[in-house]
Amino acid sequence: MPLPKGVHRVRRTLASGPSRYHFYAWRGGPKFWIDIVREPKDPDFHLAFAEAFKRPSPKKLMAPDLVDLFLDSAARAKAPRSFADQKKWLLRFADYFRTAPAVIFEVRGSRGELNKWRALWKHSPKQHDMAGSHAVRLLNWAVEEGHISEHHCHRLSKLYDVDRSEVVWTSKDREAINALAPEWVRRILCVACETGLRPGDLIKLTRGSVEETPLGRRLRVRTNKRGQVAHIPITQVLADVIDATPDDQLLILTNARGGQLTEHRASEGLRQWRDKTGLSQDLRLQDCRGTAATRLLNAGLSLSQIASHMGWSLRHAAHVIEHYARVSPDESDAVLVKLSEAKRGGA
Repeated sequence: MPLPKGVHRVRRTLASGPSRYHFYAWRGGPKFWIDIVREPKDPDFHLAFAEAFKRPSPKKLMAPDLVDLFLDSAARAKAPRSFADQKKWLLRFADYFRTAPAVIFEVRGSRGELNKWRALWKHSPKQHDMAGSHAVRLLNWAVEEGHISEHHCHRLSKLYDVDRSEVVWTSKDREAINALAPEWVRRILCVACETGLRPGDLIKLTRGSVEETPLGRRLRVRTNKRGQVAHIPITQVLADVIDATPDDQLLILTNARGGQLTEHRASEGLRQWRDKTGLSQDLRLQDCRGTAATRLLNAGLSLSQIASHMGWSLRHAAHVIEHYARVSPDESDAVLVKLSEAKRGGA
């Protein structure tokens, strides 16, 4: 059976294995099929073509339509929090470019227009850069799906450039919090420093996360951001917190009333007591990860395992651990020795 009229076929040779053919509803149109044969006989091929042909053509497709298609696609963010952020920024994008056809982004001058939109948040470098990141992800997807043939918004310049690798909670900082803060805040800080988990993962920890091992116990956690399973050794300090959790309480961390925490409340609760104890305002809940990296090295994890768990490069993980060991007076030289051995051993 011949190809439907107008179908655009592109042959792509892979580094290994047979060539694959990518089929588009029309030249520059949406991709609807991938196969190893030039003329697919599968009935679903024609069904997919018919469905793709219903989509608006590039000339009719407007920027808001592009956003709607993306947010309804499998390429959108999976985690609820990430999707909410993505949707917020892309709806702002759709509103700003509401009268622009999607093909405008094939023109070189569109890069300047996108920068004008990002400049609406120039007062906040982090938001400025986030706006661009979401827009570029949308445009990359649009090219991949054949809605536009190309775009000129790659590698946008960034305003937000901060290195927090040297912002860590030292033992002295933790002692200051533990001396004044209520138990629910002390527990948050302890678990964060012992595990290195992000706030979104901390608030989900339950007794069911604890697993027995031949040498003790560990936490098994599927992380929100990367969707990967992390196995975290339970140190004695962390074990004390887990074992002190009331028998009728499933969650390991709760708010002041014993209810479920939110990410915001966990971060805000620690921030409030940080300020009351007079600690540096640079310290945040996320900065407990540097402390945790050191703990995990001491617990026997390799540098590569720590980097993978934290989502860091090996170099960054080593830098954070080295800095923590040097600024924490109670850390022995053994930490630096272990770090040196880890580097020599190829992590």
